[in-house]
Amino acid sequence: MRFSVMRMKARATMVALVPALLFAAVGCSGANTPATGKTPDPKGSAGSSGVPGAPAPSAAATGPAAPKTGGSALERSALAQGDLAGYQVSAQGKNPNAPDGQPQADKKACQPLADVMGDEPDPSARETLSRGVGSQKQIGLAVSASVSSYSESDAKALIARLKAAVAACGTGFAAKVEKQTGSYREVRAADYRTSGDESVSWTMTAAAEGVSAQVHLVVVREGDTVVRLMALNVAAAQQKAQVPQEVADKQVEKVQKVQKTG
Repeated sequence: MRFSVMRMKARATMVALVPALLFAAVGCSGANTPATGKTPDPKGSAGSSGVPGAPAPSAAATGPAAPKTGGSALERSALAQGDLAGYQVSAQGKNPNAPDGQPQADKKACQPLADVMGDEPDPSARETLSRGVGSQKQIGLAVSASVSSYSESDAKALIARLKAAVAACGTGFAAKVEKQTGSYREVRAADYRTSGDESVSWTMTAAAEGVSAQVHLVVVREGDTVVRLMALNVAAAQQKAQVPQEVADKQVEKVQKVQKTG
């Protein structure tokens, strides 16, 4: 019981230091469910926690409904259940404990890195749709994948600002959203391959109230659409995490397909 209380407190603290979107993706990771030794369903399951035989997660963890696969171009660009073998994809349900809005950095040069941790990659986004992606291959790995519509000039400017901020903020920064504050240190550019028009990737350590987490981010521009991917291991937050290549590839591929076919 004591361990469960401590773990719940640690998760609540994570809200202040990792993106609210990524925190919501924790419900898809299967981090709280012991492994059964069985082989994961390769196609995933909209009603599964990511571990065979485990109880279905609550609506608060997985979102109110399955991701939409039709509708607007942005909706068709977003990941959907069944897109990725070995992963559970859900529409993001806003965690009631997660703060709203864009975090404010204590250093002007680092504001783009704080912005990208908020509800949208930055204030110039016209619309953003987010998905939670939980790995059934690596229990505990949680990924948030979002697609945002921009003017193409604003999308290009975002990538440029992020590259400059990663270069300038290696010693770290602090950010506040509502009344919650987190610190981000060891900001490091990371090599990461994508097929988009341009991209930027980095890792950093997020910390607050004695809790820390390794976070990996990838932001990709494809035309006037921006893909934002964020990952951490909620089963072992201090363990290095990486956005799985197949997740990034599939998300960018969907954006490219929609832009090609209209």
